[in-house]
Amino acid sequence: MRIRSDDQKDNLETVEHVVQDKELVFGWEEWVELPGLGLPAVRAKIDTGARSSSIHAFMIEPYGRAGKPRVRFGVHPVPERPDIVVFCSAELVDQREITSSNGEIELRYIVRTPLRIGGQEWPVEISLTNRESMQYRMLIGRTALLDTIIVDPNLSCAQGQLSPDLYDKLPKTKTFGKGLKIGILSREPNNFSTQRLAEAVEERDHMVEIINTTQCYMNITSHRPEVHLDGMSLEGFDAIIPRIGSTVTFYGMAVVRQFEAMGVYSLNSAAAIGAARDKLYAHQLLARSGVGMPDTGFARSPKATAELIKFVNGAPLVIKLLEGTQGRGVVLAETKKAAESVMGAFQGLKANILVQEYIKEASGTDIRCLVVGNKVVAAMKRQAEEGEFRSNLHRGGKAEEVKLTKEERTTAVKAARIMGLSLAGVDMLRSDSGPKVLEVNSSPGLEGIENVTGKNIASLIIEYIEKNARPPKVYKPKRL
Repeated sequence: MRIRSDDQKDNLETVEHVVQDKELVFGWEEWVELPGLGLPAVRAKIDTGARSSSIHAFMIEPYGRAGKPRVRFGVHPVPERPDIVVFCSAELVDQREITSSNGEIELRYIVRTPLRIGGQEWPVEISLTNRESMQYRMLIGRTALLDTIIVDPNLSCAQGQLSPDLYDKLPKTKTFGKGLKIGILSREPNNFSTQRLAEAVEERDHMVEIINTTQCYMNITSHRPEVHLDGMSLEGFDAIIPRIGSTVTFYGMAVVRQFEAMGVYSLNSAAAIGAARDKLYAHQLLARSGVGMPDTGFARSPKATAELIKFVNGAPLVIKLLEGTQGRGVVLAETKKAAESVMGAFQGLKANILVQEYIKEASGTDIRCLVVGNKVVAAMKRQAEEGEFRSNLHRGGKAEEVKLTKEERTTAVKAARIMGLSLAGVDMLRSDSGPKVLEVNSSPGLEGIENVTGKNIASLIIEYIEKNARPPKVYKPKRL
């Protein structure tokens, strides 16, 4: 029988057919490909009695900016292979009430995507619904059939066979297209950096969720590790961006590790965050790899005070609390007596401190390099305000864009790589003997450096995630 799809014009006003002007013969079932959804093989029922088409979907989540809605969903494409799960993303064109074959009315999301059968391809609209109990994961109705298609109910798979084994051949890693689900771990949803990252995720047509790190709790099991929030399991994430505050480093690292155990890509791993947060360990790693940095001393006993001062070439010198951030807990001791007094006070409080060489020629300036992957994407020079040696912008310092030397770029990238960080803020001083790394920050702020350089750093970060996240296209649980 020939199906002339007059209804098709209702849904697809402008369709550019790539099918030739020759008749195609379909059977009552056909193997189809949905390249826009990343589905290489789905066995579909051709039902001329049904007006609309549908596909099995679960975890349906609409997202996207106003005027550009999209929807993300999971698919079990092969009934006989429950181990195969594919997460898809598509343009969201509508929500409609659809009457199923048993007479039930359901409000469904409608997506538009290319359909390929027998080497021919054309766009169709498909509704998303749960077809878990159905024999076919996809149903093709008459509105998706072209005028040149003839459906012969006596034939099966007239356009050839496709094998479910195609899912086993999907690349383990590849550049993502559209529709990542990205979580930002942050206790401050209104923070500038958090908001910029969220905006960049949406601008690049991905789905974003800001997750309060300390409100998460974990189900630590070997067969299915989970992270929960507000009574719900956090599922379907492709990547996370940790913005872990220094006061919650221990718990934040535990949450990141749990996501990693779930197979979710983390921009910075828990191990890398821990290495960077431990200032003493970070200095030891940098020194072992030959990275230039100010001479540094560390001791617990007050009896070692005089020796520590000698290690850093005497006063003036800098004393740092290991737990300090944004310039807090950093003291410049201009004389030996002042240094002994400050060190004694800190040691009396059982505080862990580093004693560090003062680089006089830096003159109260330092350089912040923003490293993404193996590249410095932006850099600024920060100048301390009058009477202050700490150049942090939070302490009133001023900043301007700066051109780095080749050695400075190489040093910044090397420091980030040693820490294992894909995103890092590397602070360094310009000295007479070359760049000296002060600190490697695993959660660098974006406000100052974006404003100074005018660069869209947040978008560069999301672009890096697109290229490096491992897509959970095919999930195969381990067999016991």
